[in-house]
Amino acid sequence: MNRYNADNYLTENVSFSVLFILLFFIIFKLGILKSLNLKRSFTGLVFAPSIVFLSCSSYVNTKNDSNSPKNTSDTLTAAFDSFKDRIKTRKDNDYFYIESNGIPDHQMMVGITSWQQQVPLPQNYSGTNAWSIPLNPVLSDNPVSTKDHFYRGAIAVAVNGIPIFNALNNRGDDALLAGELDKWGGHCGKADDYHYRIAPMNLEKIVGKNKPIAYSLDGFAIYGSTEPDGSSVKPLDENNGHFNKNKIYHYHGTSTYPYTIGRMRGVIKTDGEQIIPQPRLTPTRPSLEPLRGAVITDFKVKGEQSYSLEYTIDGNKNYVNYGLNGSEYKFDFVDYLGKSTTSIFKSNN
Repeated sequence: MNRYNADNYLTENVSFSVLFILLFFIIFKLGILKSLNLKRSFTGLVFAPSIVFLSCSSYVNTKNDSNSPKNTSDTLTAAFDSFKDRIKTRKDNDYFYIESNGIPDHQMMVGITSWQQQVPLPQNYSGTNAWSIPLNPVLSDNPVSTKDHFYRGAIAVAVNGIPIFNALNNRGDDALLAGELDKWGGHCGKADDYHYRIAPMNLEKIVGKNKPIAYSLDGFAIYGSTEPDGSSVKPLDENNGHFNKNKIYHYHGTSTYPYTIGRMRGVIKTDGEQIIPQPRLTPTRPSLEPLRGAVITDFKVKGEQSYSLEYTIDGNKNYVNYGLNGSEYKFDFVDYLGKSTTSIFKSNN
């Protein structure tokens, strides 16, 4: 039994033990008072149990509320502040919003050995299509497992504005072990949208080891290799998180499955297999099939919205050179013999 469960077990049992003793005392008094003056003591006997129940209920609710922090605008703004030159943030009464173009400031794609020929394209994560973090997260009585849910869409967003998807791909396989992820834990989906599938631990070098590297879409923070106070990570529960010394829940990124979130500890809304709200993706080009034997060896940003991806097959270098030209994306596919094939797609972002 983990510490959280043990605390709950003791709290609930102590509460109900006290309740039982008080009710027993009332019943005992009832037996005595019957012989004295039943009518006079009836009112007190009716209201006494109600007071006991309300007192116990109030205690339990207060405890639960203390474990569900209010995400203040200042706290969340500070968490994303290291990337304020690349993202925008705002809030309303319910959510903290993160706007970005979906392109990180680190290299991408290098190291992928199982590639579906998708490449990073800027995305329109802005306005009503921004990422949303609840300002008032609530602990769920029935956390939902990511092992058999949420194969579509994100489950968190990193502090650099890049979404984090389930560690399991849409077939239910571990994407990292399948060779689908780059050196930074990311790859591109069918909409050419770059996203992580494991914790982006490299962000610790920028934000600091005792700061969140991401926020789950249920509103709880995801820390990296240390606790918020800088100490070593304490034992984690099956959600891949725990309560800190102030009884506030958070997750941790880890080097083994589930990498970020094992179960969504907070209350969430879903639409099918996807947590909502979250941005909608509009593909610029049709999705492609896996390219057997391809290994991505380099990726370069050649200019504003201009890129070059290098991959090898049997040691031979091939390239995908692409970029935005007006309202269209031009793709040049160059094989190892130098033969080029061009495709043009209208930008939907």
